[in-house]
Amino acid sequence: MSPSRARASKRSQKSAPTTPKRPFVAHHLVPPHEILSEAETRTVLSKLRTAPERLPKILLQDPGLNTDPGFARAKEAGEKLVGRLVRIRRPSDTAGLSIAYRMIVPSPGGD
Repeated sequence: MSPSRARASKRSQKSAPTTPKRPFVAHHLVPPHEILSEAETRTVLSKLRTAPERLPKILLQDPGLNTDPGFARAKEAGEKLVGRLVRIRRPSDTAGLSIAYRMIVPSPGGD
């Protein structure tokens, strides 16, 4: 008797090599995000003359943060990211370049 298809497929799945996890690739519509240092955050807040709680928020788990190469390094190094600003640069037809700032807040899951 020949082995059933289910058994053969299970064997082939076990012997198939696992593919490495693919690094994050940003979508072309996602503008680049840049996490500012604590000193830059203070400078921008004083320049904008606003309280941090008045700025729009961005979650720590937001996939857009992965567009900054320093985000993964800072997260692995254990740096405090909550409370820092993110600079988002978008192309604009009227202004040429539009810059927006967001305050990083903790994710509901506790990241």
